Amino acid sequence: MLAMSSPRRLLVVDPCADCHELLPGLRTIGWAVDSCTLATVVDRSCDVGLFRLQPFHLERPEAVKDMISRSGTEWIAALTPDVLKMNNVGDFVCEWFFDFHTLPFDVSRVQVTLGRAFGMACLRGQTSTPSDVQEDELLGDSRLMRDLRMTVSKFAPTQSPILIRGESGTGKELVARTLHRQSQRNGKPFIAINCGSIPDHLIQSELFGHEKGSFTGAHQRRVGRIEAANGGTLFLDEIGDLPLELQASLLRFLQEKHIERVGGNQPIPIDVRILAATHVDLEAAVANGQFREDLYYRLNVLQLTTAPLRERHGDLAMLASHFARFYSLETGRRPRTFSDEALIAMGNHGWPGNVRELANRVRRGLVLAEGRQIEAHDLGLELRPLLVGTMNTLEQYKDRAERQALCEVLDRHSDNLSMAAKVLGVSRPTFYRLLHKHHIR
Repeated sequence: MLAMSSPRRLLVVDPCADCHELLPGLRTIGWAVDSCTLATVVDRSCDVGLFRLQPFHLERPEAVKDMISRSGTEWIAALTPDVLKMNNVGDFVCEWFFDFHTLPFDVSRVQVTLGRAFGMACLRGQTSTPSDVQEDELLGDSRLMRDLRMTVSKFAPTQSPILIRGESGTGKELVARTLHRQSQRNGKPFIAINCGSIPDHLIQSELFGHEKGSFTGAHQRRVGRIEAANGGTLFLDEIGDLPLELQASLLRFLQEKHIERVGGNQPIPIDVRILAATHVDLEAAVANGQFREDLYYRLNVLQLTTAPLRERHGDLAMLASHFARFYSLETGRRPRTFSDEALIAMGNHGWPGNVRELANRVRRGLVLAEGRQIEAHDLGLELRPLLVGTMNTLEQYKDRAERQALCEVLDRHSDNLSMAAKVLGVSRPTFYRLLHKHHIR
């Protein structure tokens, strides 16, 4: 006996008389049909949605946008020819709906459209990630990110200071917040301070606080960042930019576990965990006399390194899609996918600004995109071949091309290595051998 497949679920919101006439025929061809009002759509789920679009919806479109954004599926608009002629209706429908039909329905065309929408919804479901991922989650499936998450999970429960190293834009503060969230201090404050962004004459007060009248402008007592973090975690970003005289004060606090506010003489006991981050070579700074060696060893008990985006093979497309969904809420536009040309351009780009640059370019792309996909020019990128440096042998050219091909296919198919091998036209064992050869994953 053949097993019956699960029925495709259609939700009709604010149905009209034409909608009700359409539904029996859809049920006979395998659709499980439900209906509700826009006000009660929150608790309903579906594979495809059909929405009766009327003029008053266009006057306050936020509810419609919210319905479509929350559902994570494809929607079809049903509207009269008069409504279709209204100003900006075309742009709104193209932006938010998979397709539209004018009333009365062409039944055969509706059936075809519903089938196409169902197929697209299935594809979206396979490629989307859970919408409830925490903002400070360390995303990525590359070997470097898997190793980082494993190390973070080991370091988080300890009370030891941790030094986080990495280029600008690689997510050092995200790592710090994840360490705090996974620690026993997660119910206490997480206080971050950028040591390079505060003027030298204010940083002593910022870190340690001050008493009323301790200097001109000190009109009242102020609690410093270290004291504010008591019981929790203090994150010192760009620690390499901390002036030498402040380095001595910080070292004294780490040794004695108490502070004194500027202008005060009463020791205040403090219990915090110290996380520090830097993108500079602290060892060179110690050798040059720009960073205290004793402070360096106090901070560098445990060490983590965040990888630059150019080395996180297989993570680029996934991160770009994540930012497209995240910033679509800010821009008020539907999450968009990326064209093949945009993916190739992103793969060819060197990403000097790392993940921060990717987030900014995707944010820009969502605003500028005119079609259903984000194009390379929307991201401010151009389609051009990689600049190849001087090479001496044909073998080096082959290795460079081989590695680039592996990186590009992993950007698209990191979750399906069989498909990645098939795209390259090699067997799975050969594909794994190439990954090992080029030290990828």
